[in-house]
Amino acid sequence: MLLRRRARMLRWLVCGRLGPVWMWKALLLFVAIAFAGQLLGIIFNKSSVQQASSSIFQSPDAQGPLLGSCQPHSHIMFLKTHKTASSTVLNMLYRFGEEHNLHFALPVGYQLGYPLPFNAHRVKGYRGPRAVEFHIIGNHMRFNKPEVEKVMPADTFYFSIIRDPVSMAESSFAYYKEVAPAFRKALSLGDFAEDPNKYYDPRLRNNHYARNLLWFDFGMDHNANFSLVWAHRGEAMIRQTFKLILVSEYFDESMILLRHALCWPLDAVVSFSLNARQQKSSSLGGMTGSWMGKAAAVAGVRTSNSLVKTPPNLSLTEDQREKLRQWNSLDWFLYKAFNQTFWEEIDKFGRHRMKQEVSLLRTRREDLAQVCLRDGGKPVEAHRIRDKTIRPFQSGLVKILGYELQPGLDNATRIACLRMIRPEIQYKDFLDVKQFPQAHGIPAQPGQHVQGLMVAAGGNYLKQDSSKTGDRGVGREAGGWSAEERDWDRGRLMRNNQTLIRGRGKRLR
Repeated sequence: MLLRRRARMLRWLVCGRLGPVWMWKALLLFVAIAFAGQLLGIIFNKSSVQQASSSIFQSPDAQGPLLGSCQPHSHIMFLKTHKTASSTVLNMLYRFGEEHNLHFALPVGYQLGYPLPFNAHRVKGYRGPRAVEFHIIGNHMRFNKPEVEKVMPADTFYFSIIRDPVSMAESSFAYYKEVAPAFRKALSLGDFAEDPNKYYDPRLRNNHYARNLLWFDFGMDHNANFSLVWAHRGEAMIRQTFKLILVSEYFDESMILLRHALCWPLDAVVSFSLNARQQKSSSLGGMTGSWMGKAAAVAGVRTSNSLVKTPPNLSLTEDQREKLRQWNSLDWFLYKAFNQTFWEEIDKFGRHRMKQEVSLLRTRREDLAQVCLRDGGKPVEAHRIRDKTIRPFQSGLVKILGYELQPGLDNATRIACLRMIRPEIQYKDFLDVKQFPQAHGIPAQPGQHVQGLMVAAGGNYLKQDSSKTGDRGVGREAGGWSAEERDWDRGRLMRNNQTLIRGRGKRLR
């Protein structure tokens, strides 16, 4: 009886004063749920932050298959041949050099004295043989080995890229029709192929674009009559100097060979096609703001925007294609010889292994395109690109396509993506400011982050530099020339109010 009374009293104390038991149970359950939710929230937030801060460029896929114990090359000479996808290759060199703070042998203007044979003094900042360590040289030049050796270290890796001369002729005719007199006179490429001698005069400036352009870029006499002795001599010279010759038609396979030769990660050779032309030619002249426009000014060609240009006719019969091979017989010989060597290198590498690595390269390119580029990476016409600082400059009578960045990228990813699509001319300007900040009015103080003072897209800044040769750089604003430059034949080229005028002027390893 006494025990029952005490039990009733205890229940009264608990339930009456402290509340019902069920309430306490509910309260405890609520606290447990809240604590679990907070714990899960912290974990979720941490994973979200990590996911946002990490970039696709930092994923394990960026490295690609293992390369063994080799050391990455950083002393590199790339002979940038014309119309061979060489702008895309140069972009890779620019990216790698920028990421690793390497020193570029940059031109005073935009090409290293082309079409004159290369001279070391055309390199900005050159102060005599080996006085300055340059890591990478790759802008357009007419190859001249003794002068290149004054600039680049003895352990430099030399490589270049070639293309079928018929395909090169098609592209050259589209780009240089208003520049090369031989092309300008011809009604169509087929018309030119039928009788090249009818249009070609070796004495006229810029006609080198119309015959054996590869041979010319390698520094040899492109007008020489074909003979096996002469052809083998040129081939031997190239083999003696260049460790690797890539083939444009097999670009992805070329990138795998290059990656292994340089001991670079996979992402270093993943690229989007740059300086590509729209297959359907534009009916309007696109000369302004281009190297072709400069050359046209040198040659005295009228380039008024008010004139309607006829799209170049590039159609060829098989017979005309064969005639172009004969006309470019020295280039055709080189192409056959180094195409054979190229496939011998692939056989040494292993065809199955090559197939696997090419597949990885293409998958990686697709992944980066989805992340970096608007509309999955479809190239667009320059005037449709919202960011004017990454619009490609237009050349000849065709439209040069470019890319738009995906909106909403985090800063690290945006910078990496921008490097992959930045057009060649803007990238050269960007690197020029980074290497020579004081020449552009940017004080170079210890610890100062120069890149932070530059326009992120590498476009809108004015050059004010000069060199011992008296050349002045060119300030480019979004879509045109804002100053002046000496290039091509060391004459001064100017662009003012959309009109071109020519005036006579004064460690890695």
